[in-house]
Amino acid sequence: PLVHLPLPAGSAPGSVPVKFFGRNTSAAAAMPEINTQDLDEKQVQLLAEMCILIDQDDKRIGADTKKNCHLNENISKGLLHRAFSVFIFNTEGRLLLQQRSDAKITFPGCFTNTCCSHPLSNPTEVEEKDAVGVRRAAQRRLKEEFGIPVQQVPPEEMKYLTRIHYKAQSDGIWGEHEIDYIIFMQKDVTLSPDPNEIKSHCYVTKEELKDLLKKADNNQVKITPWFKLIADTFLFTWWDNLHNLKKFINHEKIYRM
Repeated sequence: PLVHLPLPAGSAPGSVPVKFFGRNTSAAAAMPEINTQDLDEKQVQLLAEMCILIDQDDKRIGADTKKNCHLNENISKGLLHRAFSVFIFNTEGRLLLQQRSDAKITFPGCFTNTCCSHPLSNPTEVEEKDAVGVRRAAQRRLKEEFGIPVQQVPPEEMKYLTRIHYKAQSDGIWGEHEIDYIIFMQKDVTLSPDPNEIKSHCYVTKEELKDLLKKADNNQVKITPWFKLIADTFLFTWWDNLHNLKKFINHEKIYRM
């Protein structure tokens, strides 16, 4: 079910429009009947999780299911949610990549950065001061996907750099429309991946990632659209400055990709 935040005092229901890409549109999501019988049972269960609905300035306006947030029918009407992308580098400076499992509903089998997911609409993960809610969500998902012990990835050690806003279709039914918090961390961590989430994983150098990106351009492998956007723009500059990331922190700007 869609959950709206309380309206400002004196506002009548429906009197406060929500803006997406300069258009006035209702935040209410369509709930088309989607056949999930052929999808992975565990991944279907996750579709009931409540994501955080936002406007194009990343202001929280409500909550809706992961399912509704990822249906192209709703995305085409402007439905937008909060997300994050984590990049973990080991002490040798190699980036941890994952290949999404074939069970994933969006972008199955695609290579991507360490962890990509969504903060949930609960008191722990909606907290916005210093993006602590998003960083807590990142800690949770690193444990769920990669089996990384939570004490190895405390939120206070995660560097929140900036945000990107992008939209992409996975297929005719499912897609993404997110404002994505970019989180960096350099640390050696213990890995025990969940095969329902992760098909394979590897640490790569810059040159190895460039080779992977070339293979993706030649349709030899698949990579997620958000990872390609970040890799084509900011990633290698940030990677060159792992010990001096402070100058790249920008919590005011949202990069529209």
